[in-house]
Amino acid sequence: MLAAERGAARNTILAYGRDLEQAEDMLGGALAGASPAQLARIAQGWSALAPSTVARKVSALRQFFGFLIDEGLREDDPTHALPRPAARRPLPKILSHDEVEALFATAEEAASGDAPQAVRLLALLEMLYGSGLRASELVSLPLSAVPRDAPFLTVVGKGGQARMVPVSQRARAALSRWLALREAGSPWLFPSRKGHLSRVRLFQLLKELATRADLPPEKLSPHVLRHAFATHLLEGGADLRALQTLLGHADISTTQIYTHVDAARLVKLVNERHPLARPRSSD
Repeated sequence: MLAAERGAARNTILAYGRDLEQAEDMLGGALAGASPAQLARIAQGWSALAPSTVARKVSALRQFFGFLIDEGLREDDPTHALPRPAARRPLPKILSHDEVEALFATAEEAASGDAPQAVRLLALLEMLYGSGLRASELVSLPLSAVPRDAPFLTVVGKGGQARMVPVSQRARAALSRWLALREAGSPWLFPSRKGHLSRVRLFQLLKELATRADLPPEKLSPHVLRHAFATHLLEGGADLRALQTLLGHADISTTQIYTHVDAARLVKLVNERHPLARPRSSD
């Protein structure tokens, strides 16, 4: 139902599946027949979890029992016993312009000798920061998605939704270098022995790059580069609706989190640079 009717992404379906399996294990089986009291006991076991994780688990159970009721497999809804966590969306982690420049300087230096892995990493970096792709979108790009004449590529995002993503001249140059070096025969833009480059391997490559660029490895991830792409565009005057399209957000409220990041930057700027923020001299 999640896949066919709601178009949920594969990762969402897998996460909900794990949540339901864990809930059934906590009950010892028969989740479909759980009572409100049993669901309340399950929720008590979530006390140490983050509010966002609890919210997802609650959502999984509500949708599961809603499905059972819609299908006539159950008449009552026991999920009123579940908590309603107020999951506060945290501000995204971002990189400064100087940190981004340090990453690119390190990646470009390594790729200057046309070593295939170094050129591949530069192309990956250009696509993450230059186009704001999600990790899963980037590693699963088919070779056919690479633009020939138009400066766009077609990306299939969450829920199987396709969108057009602009590719900068720098990214196109890096992709051209990579295409000249990659092994032929694979349908994937970034192939590996088992198909295409994995998200886990992409994370590892970026952590290694951060270390070489003298940045804390824990500060860098594909999603941090996506956040930097969005935040720096907004700082440069990008329209919020355009940013929503570029990021592939179904709801603009998801995109609006970047306005908070920009607002926080402006507050810091006022506090640091406004004349009244400077201490008065005693003269």
